[in-house]
Amino acid sequence: MASSIGNEKSVNPVLRISQLDALELNKALEQLVWSQFTSCFHGFKPGVLAHIEPEVKAFLWLLLWRFTIYSKNATVGQAILNIQYKNNLSQTEKYQPLSKHQKLWYLIFTVGGRWLEERCYDFFSNRQLQSVSKIKQYINFGAGILKICGLVNFLIFLQKGTFATLTERILGIKSVFCKPQSVRQVGFEYMNRELLWHGFAEFLIYLLPLINVQKLKLKICSWCLPIANLSNSEKTLTAHYKVCSLCGEWPTMPHTIGCSHVFCYYCIKSNYLFDMYFTCPKCGSEVHSLQPLKYKIEMTELHV
Repeated sequence: MASSIGNEKSVNPVLRISQLDALELNKALEQLVWSQFTSCFHGFKPGVLAHIEPEVKAFLWLLLWRFTIYSKNATVGQAILNIQYKNNLSQTEKYQPLSKHQKLWYLIFTVGGRWLEERCYDFFSNRQLQSVSKIKQYINFGAGILKICGLVNFLIFLQKGTFATLTERILGIKSVFCKPQSVRQVGFEYMNRELLWHGFAEFLIYLLPLINVQKLKLKICSWCLPIANLSNSEKTLTAHYKVCSLCGEWPTMPHTIGCSHVFCYYCIKSNYLFDMYFTCPKCGSEVHSLQPLKYKIEMTELHV
């Protein structure tokens, strides 16, 4: 009863993105298997697998084919995504597994094709004879034709959504879902929070360079330490001239900006170049003109 239901199950088309994801998962698995296999030979002489690398890879891919396509009609990537191959050459719309001939030709086209490509590259790269060079040109021409056919097949796949690879189209094998796809209830609260914080972070990245942090810092300092009702007596001027209003140290090359406060030349010049609308952090006066402190006043300060 269960077998009859399995044979009568309807075929569900597979999304393009699912088929491409399955191909990427297959490539990732092959890289993982090869890296794990080569790690077993780290203690041996370097290059011990260099001469037989195509054959070793072909043997590993043969094992993968045996336990995936041959036994389950699906690659590892397809099995993860609930996909399997269907014999598209059959006249019925019901699911039909791959025939043995299709499985064997799949092995020849995938594993055998890659082995032949790697072995031919190693063979012709070490020989410079004229006859060999002609054969190499013919092989390169054939490989170019196959790549063009693969590109055309991929464009057709993007349009129709079937046969993601040239091998699938030649053998007439189609990707279908193993089980009917049910509608999933997805909560979007987490996604909404991520989108909100992502947008807020992008807004801050855009806004922070526009904020004059130095000017804001000086403004806050002027609010926290206000100086009002400044007298014009000589004592007050002397107190102002002894300390730079920016760094709080003895002013080096003292300059003024038109108010009763004094600044180091490098302090006021750097701040003015950074902010054209710089104001005095003590009294809020704008920079009218940057002038050095008068010589007599400076000498008076030294004696005081």
